[in-house]
Amino acid sequence: MGFWIYMLIMDLLLPFTMIGFGRHFMKNAPKTINGVFGYRTSMSMKNKETWEFAHKYCGKIWYICGLSALPITVIFMLLVIGKNVETVGTVGGIIMGIQLVPLIGSIFPTEIALRKNFDKNGKRR
Repeated sequence: MGFWIYMLIMDLLLPFTMIGFGRHFMKNAPKTINGVFGYRTSMSMKNKETWEFAHKYCGKIWYICGLSALPITVIFMLLVIGKNVETVGTVGGIIMGIQLVPLIGSIFPTEIALRKNFDKNGKRR
């Protein structure tokens, strides 16, 4: 049971992180454009307006995906209560891998939205 609790906590870290950062980024992007923290692509870093737009847009995606992943994660982890360590570990690892898809995949719709709303120099269309 101890390993199951550990895996549940580990599997819930990513959805809670997406919810937390998503809520934060929807309201306020990092104050300065930087290469360390925040949504950093060449298009998002063109100017302050693209920087804030990208954070708000990606933040919404992360927030929704995090909220969606939370109950799904709990349900699948409940299905392996009492199973052996290998089963719990395998299911937990698969869940984590699946959770990474929207985290990384959020780049594509955010970049598309940036290009629809801004030209290549970062000026709003």
